[in-house]
Amino acid sequence: MVAEHLTIRNLSSTSITLKRIERFRAPEKARDIDIGALAKNFTRLVTNVTRAEAPVTSIEDNTKPFEHKDIDIHVEPFKTVRTDLRSFINSDKERIRWVFESKGERHQIQTPVPTTETASMKPLSNDAKLRFTGIFSPAGSHLAVFSSANLNAWMRELKDDALLSSLSIPGTHNSPTCHVAPPSVRCQAVGPREQLRNGVRFFDIRVQPKFPEDKSKDELALVHSTFPISLTGEKLFRDLEREVNDFLERNPSETLIISLKREGPGNHTDQQLSRIIRDHYARDGSRWYTDPKIPTLGEARGKIILVRRFDMLEELKDIHGGRGWGINATGWADNCDNAACPSGQLVVQDFYEVLEAQNIDKKVQYVTAHCKRAGETCYPFGVLPGPKATRAHPFYINFLSASNFFKLGTWPEKIAEKVNPATVDYLCRRHGEKEGADWGTGILVTDWVGLDGDWDLVRAIVGLNAKLMTRQRNNVKDHKENKDHKENKDHKENKDHKENKDHKEDKGHKENHERT
Repeated sequence: MVAEHLTIRNLSSTSITLKRIERFRAPEKARDIDIGALAKNFTRLVTNVTRAEAPVTSIEDNTKPFEHKDIDIHVEPFKTVRTDLRSFINSDKERIRWVFESKGERHQIQTPVPTTETASMKPLSNDAKLRFTGIFSPAGSHLAVFSSANLNAWMRELKDDALLSSLSIPGTHNSPTCHVAPPSVRCQAVGPREQLRNGVRFFDIRVQPKFPEDKSKDELALVHSTFPISLTGEKLFRDLEREVNDFLERNPSETLIISLKREGPGNHTDQQLSRIIRDHYARDGSRWYTDPKIPTLGEARGKIILVRRFDMLEELKDIHGGRGWGINATGWADNCDNAACPSGQLVVQDFYEVLEAQNIDKKVQYVTAHCKRAGETCYPFGVLPGPKATRAHPFYINFLSASNFFKLGTWPEKIAEKVNPATVDYLCRRHGEKEGADWGTGILVTDWVGLDGDWDLVRAIVGLNAKLMTRQRNNVKDHKENKDHKENKDHKENKDHKENKDHKEDKGHKENHERT
């Protein structure tokens, strides 16, 4: 059942106007589906609700619509307009081409979006400066419009004074688990390098110290619980760190938060892991940021931010003026829907125990509720002095992942098949209601993102930084106006003072002249 009329939600910082709508009949035959591609990695046909449920063809430029209408529907930034335009005329399989105008530029998008294309709007001029992304929800006949960002370096659009915890950040759960592995172990469709290129800025990593007693050894195996992440050979954290360093070297505007946790078989301790990380990875002069306070984006650019889910050696507690080492995520509540870590720096939703497929709806409710909490915040700008100060402005970390290793219908891939599109739909249609808030998402930690080139979830998360960016621009503008006002006031006071002084001197000179 689809909604009767079309709805437009403008989640960009720019006013848009729908100028034309063209309708096209459903193609007689959908393109052939590559069954081999769909069957890879044991199972699969994940359907994102923001796209077509089956592959659709692109509308060629010379295709004639069976109906078109020139209109003028204006949508202000961060507003929603429910139009009187019907969702379809004859069949809900019809396709629509929308033409929008903003600042004199025209952009168009087809819905449903072809599964082989991105959701980016097509500018209708070669010199267009604006870029938009549209995400369409067929059930709601709802088009959400975002300002597009270069996902490879989206953080450069934000100013340095934003607290990292105020940003909407896409993340991945068990980030390197993209290799050939049992379905209960594998959580990702693509590797860390591709995740970084497509905007992911939070990695969840589980490691096993290989030689915990040997201080000269730095080997940390990548694991998922007690299992290696690949059936084709051991994968090491050192290689992953090299990929991250290479990415940050080429994209200095970006940062990556890495949450590290000790897992895997064998005899090893948190303290041994802390020594290995300190001695071999997060050394002085490295890219690692280990201050226990939440940094601003300016402090974090080009760095790896350590979120520490392990206890540390006593000697590390004296670092950073006795404040400690790494953002402290120890005491992470197990299987929680909303819990703050004892450090106060993180508020977590990590409900993962989905024992039956029907419990997935409960997981979706927990995800959207935590998004709402994050969306109601409005954090200050500027550097804060230490952990106590940043405790009032924590990271909201929201895991979309869950699983039950013993049931096929609740393996990570199957959970993501339902949770990811439900989250996209929520972010596009319902997230962000509180006036005066930034409508951020916090950190959304996902499974199977980027599957078959579908990065809608990441685009939506990154796009929801628009309100924060608008507040940053207004803050700079207000600061400049206040500065100009003060300078004008000081100038006027100096001018008045000089005129009074000159007038007094002239009067005194005249009186002296009269006496003589």
